[in-house]
Amino acid sequence: MADADPKPRKIAIGTGVDAIDPAAWDALHDGGNPFVSHDFLALLERSGSVGADTGWQAAPLLIEDDGGAMVAAAPAYLKSHSQGEYVFDHAWADAWARAGGDYYPKLQIAVPFTPVPGPRLLAPDDDDARLLIRAAEAVVRQNGLSSAHATFVAADQMPLFEAAGWLIRRDIQFHFANAGYAAFDDFLATLTSARRKQLRKERARATDGLRIAELTGDAIGPAHWDAMWLFYQDTGARKWGQPYLTRAAFDMMGRAMADRIILLIAYDGDDRPVAGAMHLLGTDTLYGRYWGCLVDIPYLHFELCYYRAIDIAIERGLKRVEAGAQGGHKLARGYGPVATWSAHFIADAAFRRAVADYLEQERRAEDSEMAWLEGHMPFRRKG
Repeated sequence: MADADPKPRKIAIGTGVDAIDPAAWDALHDGGNPFVSHDFLALLERSGSVGADTGWQAAPLLIEDDGGAMVAAAPAYLKSHSQGEYVFDHAWADAWARAGGDYYPKLQIAVPFTPVPGPRLLAPDDDDARLLIRAAEAVVRQNGLSSAHATFVAADQMPLFEAAGWLIRRDIQFHFANAGYAAFDDFLATLTSARRKQLRKERARATDGLRIAELTGDAIGPAHWDAMWLFYQDTGARKWGQPYLTRAAFDMMGRAMADRIILLIAYDGDDRPVAGAMHLLGTDTLYGRYWGCLVDIPYLHFELCYYRAIDIAIERGLKRVEAGAQGGHKLARGYGPVATWSAHFIADAAFRRAVADYLEQERRAEDSEMAWLEGHMPFRRKG
């Protein structure tokens, strides 16, 4: 039997997510991951966190049916640098420049500044998802770009990229898995005696003399956002030179997404805010995003970003906590190693072969690292 005629489709490049109808965009995903929501992506544009002079020019890939209705989309950006991605390709850019090529601009299918795995092909139909991949390849070829990259792709979408011939790259994060614990002590009971003792010590020292406020929804006021902005600036200045998000982005998150945000703010004895962490709620996951402090207090980072996150996940019955990129120190705090994935389309055949060789060597090294990490989890041995 002959295959059915393909559905008529139109491929377009949008000027930004903010210009797209919110209901039409959000109808393309299940709403479980807040970072691909129209609210989050649009506020990055409206706040000036992405756009002119940031190196992130919004260029969402759009698929429409013959009636003009959007049936698939991908958050995509033309990048003039490799900052704010957390999947590092600076060595590739340097190699291509030494060969006389222009690595930038490149096409980035991603959520800016957000190393959180999630759907990158917002397409209820796999045929439309595959069409988005071909659209990305066409943008690269037709505009003389070096490459396209899809970063922190949900694992169930990786076979689509692999089948299309994109190069696959693996990285490692550390996530907490909630095994149905009723309380933090139930989680502690699964750890070795030495590790249980250490975690209790860290929690006690971190909160000594402090008051920790947990805030969400309407309880988050302007003063809380002022404090969180100061904390975020402190971290941004130390890690990146300057913060990725603008001050306006925090106000906009407060207006558009407060019910999906949990702020943890530490106050000293004079009721002065000294540190804070911001988490976002997904359907079954708590996502740790921003942290900062004005006073260096031992273990307070662990308390606000890791231990309180476990408390929240247990209390709310969430399956896991994803506490951001890197951080081998999370292993000793019960966060296990988890593979994260990216896919890369390299237009030049010779350059593609060189990158493929690099990724193969990297993959072998990561196999060894993953095995080591899995063998050094702090849990008691069963049996």
